[in-house]
Amino acid sequence: MLNSKICELLGIKYPIFQGGMAWVADGKLAAAVSEGGGLGIIGAGNAPAEQVKEQIEIARSITSKPFGVNIMLMSPYADEVAELVARERVAVVTTGAGNPSKYMAMWKSVGIKVIPVVASVAMAKLMTRAGADALVAEGGEAGGHVGELSTMVLVPLVCDATHSPVIAAGGIADGRAAAAAFMLGACGVQVGTRFLSAYECSIHRNYKDRVLRAGDLDTIVTGKRLGHPVRSLKSPFSRAYFKAEYSGVSDEELDRMGTGAFRIAVQEGDIERGCFLAGQSAALVKKEQPAAEIVREIAEEAERILMEAQKWVK
Repeated sequence: MLNSKICELLGIKYPIFQGGMAWVADGKLAAAVSEGGGLGIIGAGNAPAEQVKEQIEIARSITSKPFGVNIMLMSPYADEVAELVARERVAVVTTGAGNPSKYMAMWKSVGIKVIPVVASVAMAKLMTRAGADALVAEGGEAGGHVGELSTMVLVPLVCDATHSPVIAAGGIADGRAAAAAFMLGACGVQVGTRFLSAYECSIHRNYKDRVLRAGDLDTIVTGKRLGHPVRSLKSPFSRAYFKAEYSGVSDEELDRMGTGAFRIAVQEGDIERGCFLAGQSAALVKKEQPAAEIVREIAEEAERILMEAQKWVK
């Protein structure tokens, strides 16, 4: 069975994380992934603490297995959510869009495993010195906020730079990519886009259909001008935003243009005004299925490929 030290560290069956996608990864989805043997993660996004607490309670009503909460550190509610997860003693906290160092002692004092998402070697080293239990090295193929380096390059660089366990993310939607990540030195993988097709994922039907129909060239990166590039599916909104980004529009107007576009996609499925975040791996997502089945398929395919890897060596 596919297994690694991250499984022992977190008490999970398979070394597969579900990405903590804001507005998408709620308590129901996270619990389904954890019940399936992976690590489900609730995406706190820009939600206040009381809303995150509701999702934690939902997850606990469904599963007794470990799950995590992802905290987006640029959220105005980051401080209160950081304190909430400490009070709730969730099993794992992952973080993105910032440096979580000021919270780490609080989290670790109550037994929480802290696993920051990093997109560079410098941040990986900083988080290792700060006491991170593991790191998610996320390449630019991922959906949502992205860095510059691809997963194929970033993962071995981070593995070389830290003694902490590394979870690979970005462009991983099946067992082939998971097996490749292990060969790069990772001891686990984080999957986001494929879980958009899970039955337990509550995104609007239009959003799910767009992911299922996506081709290899159907994503675009916008937001570089403002310093926070984001990968999404090509749409009327993303094309208009991309055009505006390289025009005379002010930064303030550009920022207003993007406000609420992701929520509109998730909740309303508005094809014209919505921003449909997804990674390049959307082109590999072709069917809806239970979250637990996704976890099991990825694990079993990766195991089979890794077992057969010796055929390449004579």
